[in-house]
Amino acid sequence: MNYLIGVDVGTTATKAVLYDEHATVLGHFSKQYALYRNSQGMAEQDPATIVNAVETTIHDAAAQADLEHGKLLAVAFSSANQSVIMLDKNYRPLSRFITWADTRAGKVARRLKYLPLGKIIYQRTGTPIHPMSPLTKIMWLHRAQPAKVAQTSYYGDLKAYLFHQFFGVFKLDVSVASCTGMMDIRTQDWDERALKLAKIERHQLPEIVSTTTRETGLLKVAQEKMGIPADTPFVYGAFDGALSNLGVGAIQSHEVAITIGTSAGVRVVTDHPVIDPHQRLFCYVVDHERWVVGGPLNNGGDVFQWAVENLVDVNAAENEPVDPYAFANHAIAGVPAGAHGLIFHPFLGGERAPLWNANARGSFFGLSELHTRADMLRAVVEGICMNIATVFDAVSDVVGKPLSVTATGGFARSKVWRQMLADVLDCRVDIPESFESGCLGAITMAMESLGMIHQLNEVTDFIGDVQSYLPDADAVATYQKCLPIFKQVEKLLAPAYDEIAQLQEEE
Repeated sequence: MNYLIGVDVGTTATKAVLYDEHATVLGHFSKQYALYRNSQGMAEQDPATIVNAVETTIHDAAAQADLEHGKLLAVAFSSANQSVIMLDKNYRPLSRFITWADTRAGKVARRLKYLPLGKIIYQRTGTPIHPMSPLTKIMWLHRAQPAKVAQTSYYGDLKAYLFHQFFGVFKLDVSVASCTGMMDIRTQDWDERALKLAKIERHQLPEIVSTTTRETGLLKVAQEKMGIPADTPFVYGAFDGALSNLGVGAIQSHEVAITIGTSAGVRVVTDHPVIDPHQRLFCYVVDHERWVVGGPLNNGGDVFQWAVENLVDVNAAENEPVDPYAFANHAIAGVPAGAHGLIFHPFLGGERAPLWNANARGSFFGLSELHTRADMLRAVVEGICMNIATVFDAVSDVVGKPLSVTATGGFARSKVWRQMLADVLDCRVDIPESFESGCLGAITMAMESLGMIHQLNEVTDFIGDVQSYLPDADAVATYQKCLPIFKQVEKLLAPAYDEIAQLQEEE
């Protein structure tokens, strides 16, 4: 038997999945790590910790494979996008990874967004002007950390740094590069206007390579820690959102993929770049023939976690033979759609699509003395789903109404969430049996790179069983009344977001 390993390097954990050569799952492995935050918007990861997590999960996956009688054909990568790390002339870190969730470049992004140049940069790069983007992060670093910038020879990201640690090369796949706000999505090369704006030279950035590019010749230290042959090909892959679409087979313009993990995303694949005239959506590269259009949301499972930690009655939960999350889902299932007229805006961590406002804040609307904790819990989950619906509507505006939705992520383990998403979107929602779609998408790119398959759409042969959830007519009718109120209240509150964020920073 021969093997493939798909690795997904995320915000709070690295996951690896061991597959056989027919993409059958043989084992799951993961290692969690800290995301360092503060009240000023910092969200950083430790480089050494990330490298260790990747090496450990690959080692554990390989240890389960029988490499005496079989061969590890490739290791392929999915990764979070829009991270920045400052490196010295020897590629040693001068900073931690500044992740997509870091909002300290907020003021820089707001100024650029409303300049004519900001719109031009968006139209050329497909990356919304927002503190998540490496472009605005580097602009902010010039203002906030000029001494460190003076020492910086190179600017990398999560994947470029990993490949340098493993192979001594400084390269980045075209998919992750397209998410930086510094790559022209049509020429698929670094954009000179964006580089000038960031005050950097192209030699300071990684070389852009294909998503199916392979590296071999693992450096001795990395090879020993992973416990795999040094000549094992490592395939660059793409960013996690693009590979999630690929991993669920949503690679046609009428197929939308939705991911709800810590954060969330709504994406559709097209055969040409599509730029939203209202700047609500991104347009990134999947590979040289495909682009992905959609919107990322800051607020997903992390908001549900907050709700469980703060709204579940600890004393009541202790008396139940289930964990607090299962207890919360049971309570939510007992509340009718609409949460008795209670609406929640889940902007606990600011928001990206479609608002692109790092200062957005959460709120309950319609709260009365009749509402219970169970109502509030249901309103939180409905708010997450309605927020997703606003991005779903934007995608429908620019690409066309989808015929199907495929959803993955941690939420998919909850039947309440599955049905609620179908009801809020008023669309059939398919849930694949395999949740780790990013890893499957990554090894599919590896299989194409190795000539094992001829087209990426052959991934549909590997997906396995799918459960479908159809909208409930009564719930749909309720949500069609709630969603306009959700949008209206958000617009009314928007002017106050900056002021309340400023007040919170002063606390």
